[in-house]
Amino acid sequence: MAAEKGIDLATVKGSGPHGRIVKADIANANGNANGSGAPQAGAARAQGPVSGAPAGAKTNPFGMAYTEIPNNNIKKVTAKRLQESKQTVPHFYLSVECRIDALMESRKQINDAAKGAYKLSVNDFVIKACANALMAYPQANVSWTDDAILQYFDADMSVAVSTPNGLITPIVKAAQNKGLRQISEEVKELAGRAREGKLKPEEFQGGTFTVSNLGMFGIKEFGAIINPPQACILAVGAGEQKPFVDNGDVKVGTFMACTLSVDHRAVDGAVGAEYLKVLKQYIENPVSMLL
Repeated sequence: MAAEKGIDLATVKGSGPHGRIVKADIANANGNANGSGAPQAGAARAQGPVSGAPAGAKTNPFGMAYTEIPNNNIKKVTAKRLQESKQTVPHFYLSVECRIDALMESRKQINDAAKGAYKLSVNDFVIKACANALMAYPQANVSWTDDAILQYFDADMSVAVSTPNGLITPIVKAAQNKGLRQISEEVKELAGRAREGKLKPEEFQGGTFTVSNLGMFGIKEFGAIINPPQACILAVGAGEQKPFVDNGDVKVGTFMACTLSVDHRAVDGAVGAEYLKVLKQYIENPVSMLL
């Protein structure tokens, strides 16, 4: 307001608490002497480029320099869908810690035996475990419509992938019927084409359940926003060694936090809790994924 009226704030006496300048002080103050509305020296300094900003950089009304990065279509669509999800879907969150020592050992043995032919990640095991758990507890493999809850026959697993153009979720379809190696290869191939912007619409639209893993960035635990029209998304954190008590003995194990975001219209608290219970059993006993 001061800049628009050509008022130097240094000349204004504030009437607010502790002498703070308030709106009425600006409204009652006179502009600069020539009445041109041009900012005086003090205001001009406040609007000038910030140190380190390139010449010609834009500044906001507070004198903060910035550059504009246009939003591409992926970012626009993602932003719209996530905003609608958070505003219209009644989210609730359930968290569980999974001990992953057996999973890590199984992964090491499989990768050693592969001798470089392929390499499984922890996320590959999580995707497979989520798919198997959806088959074992199909009440969570659903989505909401006003007329009915849709329960799906396959576990089409969406996997959150960060790309230069924004977040996208390619789909491993019918993951319950695929082995860890096939899931791993599909995720790598889909993620590669996602980063190149070469996915077909049917390869990232749809899905019945999403996995979002930020463990590789050291994030311990987080809650994700549901990916409509799905009812659930699993947020996976980093594995962390910590002490635990086993039959009265203190031991050290590796634990991973998993947080399930749930659409309460389609999946209530008991169903979400039961699903996490089944998922935890698969993650902590990876051999059971082979059955």
